Amino acid sequence: MPTLTVAAAQFAPVDDAAANLETVRVAARDAAVRGADLLVTPEYTSYFAADLDERFVAAAEPLEGPFVSGLREIARTDAIALVVGVAETADSSGRFRNTLVAVLPDGSLAATYRKVHLYDAFGSKESDRIESGEVDQLPVFDLRGVRVGLETCYDLRFPEVTRRLAAPESGAADVVVLPAEWVRGPGKEHHWRTLLTARAIENTVWVVGVGQTGPVGIGGSVVVDPSGVAVAAAGAAPGTLLATIDTATTDAVRAVNPSLSLRRFDVHPRT
Repeated sequence: MPTLTVAAAQFAPVDDAAANLETVRVAARDAAVRGADLLVTPEYTSYFAADLDERFVAAAEPLEGPFVSGLREIARTDAIALVVGVAETADSSGRFRNTLVAVLPDGSLAATYRKVHLYDAFGSKESDRIESGEVDQLPVFDLRGVRVGLETCYDLRFPEVTRRLAAPESGAADVVVLPAEWVRGPGKEHHWRTLLTARAIENTVWVVGVGQTGPVGIGGSVVVDPSGVAVAAAGAAPGTLLATIDTATTDAVRAVNPSLSLRRFDVHPRT
């Protein structure tokens, strides 16, 4: 059965794209040396500041711009796939897109995902600056025979996102990777781990949550198997964890708990 070794690098991106690209470069080299097939970094890896303001719009780039071009070069150099959160130029004036890019080891773009559920909660309002992605996106790509689905941060609070990625008639993802900037606050670590675990259990799918570290984010990156067991986890400090996604484990869990095949409802995008 196919397997995939995933590295989750948690750190705090800064308001300097070149510095952030170098952080990804170092993490990719380390992950590749340690045998990883895929490196996942946090939401807003290309640019981050504590206040979501016009600086994000100014820092946004098209996918043909220097940051994503740099990611493609890193992937080719280290023969590793990447999933990275970037600020992408939007069609609307004064806004940007909160985008994930998936880059294959040959440097080609395998998938993109523009965040659908904007973080208009807990005192924040991403919709003031971010252009939401289309609701019918289904970002799943194949890597070494393992299907990888993409979602971003606040999407985690909407279980139908992961269900569409995992359901065999739609995404059929074996693993869902979720870059985030999960903001610190009362109970937020508990929300993060609980929701990641729930998405894994209810969909019998692997889930990889990758968070920004402080001063704004909680860190807490974790890899959860299809039965809800955390097979690798990080604390609040910057660093990289590794875990192997084994589809034989998925098959074994689904043989005992065939919840995907027993369900009576489908999920459809709401426009």
